[in-house]
Amino acid sequence: MTVITGVSTRVFRVPFERLIGDANDPVGRKTTLQMVVELSTDDGLTGLAIGHPPARPIVHSFGELLVGEDPAGVKSLWQRMVDKAFKGGTEGIVKEAICHLDVALWDLKAKANGEPLWKTLGADTPKVRAYASGIDTPLSDDEIRAFYGAMSARGINLGKLKVGRDQEADVRRLEVMREALEASGKRPELAIDSNEYWTAKEAIGRIREIERTTPLMWVEEPARRWDIPGLRKVSQAVTAPVATGENLNGVPEFLPLIQGEAVDIVQVGQYTSGITGALRVAELAAAHELPVATMNCPGDFMAHIGTVVDDHLGVELVWGGMGRLVENHQTVEDGWITLPQRPGLGMELRDDISEFEVADVPPSSAVSTPGRRRRNSWSDYSGQPR
Repeated sequence: MTVITGVSTRVFRVPFERLIGDANDPVGRKTTLQMVVELSTDDGLTGLAIGHPPARPIVHSFGELLVGEDPAGVKSLWQRMVDKAFKGGTEGIVKEAICHLDVALWDLKAKANGEPLWKTLGADTPKVRAYASGIDTPLSDDEIRAFYGAMSARGINLGKLKVGRDQEADVRRLEVMREALEASGKRPELAIDSNEYWTAKEAIGRIREIERTTPLMWVEEPARRWDIPGLRKVSQAVTAPVATGENLNGVPEFLPLIQGEAVDIVQVGQYTSGITGALRVAELAAAHELPVATMNCPGDFMAHIGTVVDDHLGVELVWGGMGRLVENHQTVEDGWITLPQRPGLGMELRDDISEFEVADVPPSSAVSTPGRRRRNSWSDYSGQPR
């Protein structure tokens, strides 16, 4: 029996390798704040997770629930944390804290078993499909070509482009991405993501125009995440499937979308209430015969769940610098991620991360994104990357 003895956190400001931004953040960001969460045990094992720094005090508060417990009971411990959040709900930094602790628990559970997480989850193969995602609104055409060209060199032929603000530019940049992905030797597959920037009516017109010349694998967040009638209208009016769920918390929020026929591809990630929550949503999707796509995260550790998800379309690879803190020991070849045989998540902190460490979490980091930008207002300011 492995017993959890404590929780510790460290915060880092990590530079991106390129500007990262979408329709709501068209200027882009140059850095990101990341928090490393570690659960220590009585037998020297350490559970690792990476997440959002403002959740730090909640991580330590909820971590007290885990001290003295065996990480083998991760699902029960996850439920204990969810129950503690009952009145306020699993929203915001409370949800993020549960996510980070849940990931660290799964890492510990697999390490205590002496096996990689994908095997603890029940998979018989360490391979999972990948797709490329530049989060690329601030990038030039040449930079888009370079990013997707580098991904196609690893055999990736599915790419997702950020769109929404400029229809003419969106169509042109989709063609740039398509040409770059052709180098994979496979037929390029294209997806778009407007990050809730459009209304449902606007989305239908924009997507239909693109589909006149370009088939799409999916259209992501074409309307607000909770707009069930709007998302359903988009799904019924365009050819491409509607993908959504990146910003939803768990089964209670996904169920109305599924019942309302407002989602065709279910998206899960670490913020779908952690690995436990993401697996629960994936099971819900499977019950309704809906495919699942896995969102990006630092170190791409969520790739492990793709090995056990029914009808899994791929893991989003951004590779913008969020993984600078860890070595994940994954390889990508012929469009597939091969997960390591190392115990747990298979990732470890790099030796050179101390240069990025910061003492305090700045108040400006209280939200994980710059927010939603509304056109013809403050959204169109001429700013500088942060």
